[in-house]
Amino acid sequence: MSDFELDKGGANHQKPEGKDDVMTTAQGAPVADDQNWLKGGPRGPSLLEDHIAREKIFHFDHERIPERVVHARGYGVHGTFELTNPIPELTCASILASEKGKKTPVFARFSTVAGSKGSPDLARDVRGFAVKFYTDEGNWDIVGNNIPVFFIQDAIKFPDLIHAAKPAPDRDFPQAQTAHDNFWDFVSLSPESMNMIMWIMSDRTIPRSLRFMEGFGVHTFRLVNEKGEAKFVKFHWKPKQGVQSVVWNEALKINGMDPDFHRRDMWAAIDSGDFPQWDLGVQVFDEDYAEKFEFDVLDATKIIPEEDVPVQIVGTMTLDANVENFFAETEQVAFCTQNIVRGIDFTEDPLLQGRNFSYLDTQTKRLGGPNFTHIPINAPKCPVRHFQQDGHMAMQNPKGRANYEPNSWGGDTGVERGPRGCPVNGFTSYAAPMGATKIRERSETFADHYSQARQFYISQTDIEQTHMADALVFELSKVGRNDIRQRMVGHLLHIDKGLAQDVADGIGLKELPAKPPAARKPITDLPESKALSILKNTPGHFRGRKIGIYIGEGGDAGVVSALKAAAKDEGATVEIIAPHVSGAKLSDGKVMEADEKIDGGPSVVYDAVAIVMGEDAAKKLARNKPSTDFVNDAFAHSKFIGYHPAVKPLLEGAGIANRMDDGVMDLSGKDAAKNFLSACGALRYWKREQG
Repeated sequence: MSDFELDKGGANHQKPEGKDDVMTTAQGAPVADDQNWLKGGPRGPSLLEDHIAREKIFHFDHERIPERVVHARGYGVHGTFELTNPIPELTCASILASEKGKKTPVFARFSTVAGSKGSPDLARDVRGFAVKFYTDEGNWDIVGNNIPVFFIQDAIKFPDLIHAAKPAPDRDFPQAQTAHDNFWDFVSLSPESMNMIMWIMSDRTIPRSLRFMEGFGVHTFRLVNEKGEAKFVKFHWKPKQGVQSVVWNEALKINGMDPDFHRRDMWAAIDSGDFPQWDLGVQVFDEDYAEKFEFDVLDATKIIPEEDVPVQIVGTMTLDANVENFFAETEQVAFCTQNIVRGIDFTEDPLLQGRNFSYLDTQTKRLGGPNFTHIPINAPKCPVRHFQQDGHMAMQNPKGRANYEPNSWGGDTGVERGPRGCPVNGFTSYAAPMGATKIRERSETFADHYSQARQFYISQTDIEQTHMADALVFELSKVGRNDIRQRMVGHLLHIDKGLAQDVADGIGLKELPAKPPAARKPITDLPESKALSILKNTPGHFRGRKIGIYIGEGGDAGVVSALKAAAKDEGATVEIIAPHVSGAKLSDGKVMEADEKIDGGPSVVYDAVAIVMGEDAAKKLARNKPSTDFVNDAFAHSKFIGYHPAVKPLLEGAGIANRMDDGVMDLSGKDAAKNFLSACGALRYWKREQG
């Protein structure tokens, strides 16, 4: 660490080696610190006068056109938000404080972060979770992710983070992956990233479906009521479908089979009337709690545990309409963190403050000018009145003579004077106290980088912890420099020694490296949080999932019929797979058409599978590679497998006949199909992975 030094907030700074190594602005002026935005005091608001930060962000925002620099691969859906539990005591925002049952149109866009528009859906990556509410008081955007924390604490570091994660500039690969030197070099020199590293190495970053993800607003905001009283708030989206992920080997195979897997899944669900829903929840707390909390609530790398501050549900979002034109809607939608309404306000979170500048700047560049709000997908659905005019691609301008304020038109002049500000109903910023010295420094309250990372890790089940260790080994094995690998294992020692040892063994380190110095001593006794685990919160049902039934000649028609009926009762979807796309003749003499030929319908795209065919067909297909792969992959990925006894030759050909467990179920008995679908509610038979 001799080439690096920590500031008071724990940020790493690399020392210049000589005069020619001193960083400058684009104008040639030497830079003292480009890791902290200028603030009004260590915990104060980020100042617009910071020309170094604005230049850095401005240039980053304009690097690419027309594709988004980040979140390029996205998928959008229309829907409605219904208020179920109004909170007028907390906020005067109409969308949250009006009568129960109030409905507001929404547009949601889900996305990956690192990949280009052409990258696969199931890359290991954070997922964007952005929702635009077209409220009767203006548009409100919650621009969040499926993970509640972020890599960095200050927006000035955002260009560095994305540059490090994106393909290397000299070779332009790897695509949509962080398994390379640049990314791990950056995060290993940024201890503030360690909590996020635990999250992205978990199964959260390989979701089974966009429908099965949680969403988070990430930042701490304020709610302000009619009296001007404010409380802090964090926003949560809780999927009614439950949270579910795939395993890594499965993700790789899905990407090869169908790189549009998530898009296709969302389109099909909505097209079939299986509308996904999320409850919008709020964690609300006051200044007293914020002062007593172990970490700084303005630090976007931290969570507020749900056990400490429960999530209060206020409404439900239902997505029920696919877009009519992808470019006009999904591609042109412009989300901005600065888009808030009366009753909701910002905090001094330095990552949020920088995003407020960056997103507006980005959308202005990407969509050609300041009039992107004239595009229908971005246009408010309430009246719009202002004196803004002209500019690139203006679709409407203020009418009449008066295009400025104040003006003395109106009355008997015969000229409309135009709109005026309204102190009563207009947006008013919360009067947060300021008065501090301008300083380019991070608050010492942001300096604990390991405690919540440890809390996240110990809150996982053994299976999830194993997946995290495997993910770290995989990623670090793609890193060419041993010093970077060692540096990361050193950070892991601050989180959990067992995890560090597993990763060290996995990448072949002969001995554990030393721990890097911590900016603040980590807290090691934070309790486990059940809410942080996927498997501790399994929904317990198979609703919204998909079962693949592989049929062959002579298959028992009664079993297939019973499976389809049981799936319907469970609210699941059925797809029929056969050796030929024309289908197969079942025991009743009728040909059942197939949805997929076996080559195009591998088991990786289904949540559970069943195999129903005659013995002769099973013997023949026991030597068919796509058929044995169908069985092998389902077994290896811990999926529930239903089978008719006649298919045992195929199970033997796949090598699982002597390894069958309680997750491989005979479908020939009475109520067997119903019992099988009921068992599938556990989603995976994880005992198989544990041996």
